[in-house]
Amino acid sequence: MDLRTKLRYQGYLSTPALWEGNTVSQFKQIEPTVNTEAIDDSVVFKNQRLGKLVEEFVFYQLKNQDAVSWICDNLQIQEGKRTVGEIDALYYYEESPVHLEVAYKFYLFDTIENYNNPLAHWIGPNRKDSLFYKLGKLHKKQLPLLHNKLTKPYLERYNLDIKSIKQELCFKAQLFLPYQNKSINVSPLNNDCVAGFYISYHKIQEFSTFNFYIPTKLDWLVTPNNNVEWLNYSSALEIIEIDINNKRSPLVWIKKKNNELSKCFIVFW
Repeated sequence: MDLRTKLRYQGYLSTPALWEGNTVSQFKQIEPTVNTEAIDDSVVFKNQRLGKLVEEFVFYQLKNQDAVSWICDNLQIQEGKRTVGEIDALYYYEESPVHLEVAYKFYLFDTIENYNNPLAHWIGPNRKDSLFYKLGKLHKKQLPLLHNKLTKPYLERYNLDIKSIKQELCFKAQLFLPYQNKSINVSPLNNDCVAGFYISYHKIQEFSTFNFYIPTKLDWLVTPNNNVEWLNYSSALEIIEIDINNKRSPLVWIKKKNNELSKCFIVFW
């Protein structure tokens, strides 16, 4: 495993579950054992999409647990030539079968709209995604897929009795609070998921004395560190402006004069 992938994997490992207990969902969150010795240099992770790469990380970590016996992953349920949906993973944990759905998200606390439900405040950096939408999709589509009549023949192939299968989640996220108000109560979500803040591009001049690093999407997982090529404000601005003009909100690392490092979204809205 190359250094870059290792840093991404470590970033994934250091991200906690988005909630604890049954505060957000009736489905249990799994907590794969963190075993740093399981990071084998010979392992190659192939996915170049962040969500799929995290799936690989989760599956790799689970497969390195003695209690886990793997059945399959990314099981596509078909009706003729149409894909009805996909089951992320099936495996035995201490001889009990588990259906696992995986999610890894970046959510910002929206202060523009008013919401009745506290979970609805959490949106994607480009305002196209939301925690409320994702939870609805999980509970109404992804998890019920196991009980779809079309799934039954697939389970029979693995000699699985649907009544004995537990359904669980691995839902991790990085949360970002408004730069002007970083004391927001994120309950019922896990406060340990707060990874940084965000600021509107219109106010970016407040950061004119800072240095910047603009990671690739896969490196959004990585914890900020000094082993990068830092840009000054004007150089970073030229790159950031391209995203802003295309209605995209880039993630940046910021280094203050005192060498304090932060993660920050520069939002177009």
